[in-house]
Amino acid sequence: MLKRLLPAAFALAIASAAHAAGPQLKGQAPGWYRLQLGDFEITALSDGSLDLPVDKLLQQPAAKTIRALQHAYLGVPLETSVNAYLVNTGDKIVLVDTGTAGLFGPTAGRVLANLKAAGYAPEQVDEIVITHMHGDHIAGASSATFPNATLRLDKRDSDFWLAPEQVAKGGDGGQAIAALVKGFADAGRFKPFEGDAAGVPIVPGVKAVPAYGHTPGHSNYVAESKGQKIVFWGDLMHVAAVQFPEPAVTIQFDSDPKAARPAREKAYAAAAKDGYYVAVAHVSFPGIGKLRVDGKGYDWLPVNYSANR
Repeated sequence: MLKRLLPAAFALAIASAAHAAGPQLKGQAPGWYRLQLGDFEITALSDGSLDLPVDKLLQQPAAKTIRALQHAYLGVPLETSVNAYLVNTGDKIVLVDTGTAGLFGPTAGRVLANLKAAGYAPEQVDEIVITHMHGDHIAGASSATFPNATLRLDKRDSDFWLAPEQVAKGGDGGQAIAALVKGFADAGRFKPFEGDAAGVPIVPGVKAVPAYGHTPGHSNYVAESKGQKIVFWGDLMHVAAVQFPEPAVTIQFDSDPKAARPAREKAYAAAAKDGYYVAVAHVSFPGIGKLRVDGKGYDWLPVNYSANR
């Protein structure tokens, strides 16, 4: 009996070993997520992620940052999402930020691919609105890729970042961004706006509001339909595990930390009070959720996943 079982057992062991040796496939999918907002369709688009040494970037003792990350079962460097968003109003399609276009390496630069995977074509985009002119938000804004889109951003940001001395200081990246904007300007499709606390209309139901501090012209964008609202925060904040419980913490990327902090605190308080959605560029994809007051800080409540969008 034992002699009859041995060949079968040997064959099973060989098959198991062959199965275990199969290559790991890696990768994630999908890179987009939908949310219905009244009559508007919101699509979050993943650009990928970047590893950031946030213990060195956040303006507080590194040990304190590390403890906060460990409390959330995270560490350093922190793998940080880069998110963009598409707003389809039914009449117009608005792209909020455009990702890195690979400017920061191979782990990001996926907005365009995920826009297509989500069922849209770049030719359909009517407006590209940029929260600010850092490369991970504007590098994907190509007038050739988006041939029918108008590029919109706060004039304070374009005046600052497109100044010759600033372009030179930015090196190859600064020159690349200036060239992107020039492409839209040459085509008559670059229309910076003057920031207004009451909001600057982009298309019906979508407006820009100032949130200065992270950069000179950093802007939030607000979409509203049938009493529902979402605010796109750009880089109002970066590290959820630290800056939601402690809104006062700033980051080295802020051009003016003294202005960035109150802009963040004001936005947090309004979102928690009114209970609307916010969409954040560097909170784990899809980066959409709501805030709830928790002592002197806030809890982040990610959007509930739905397969019925």
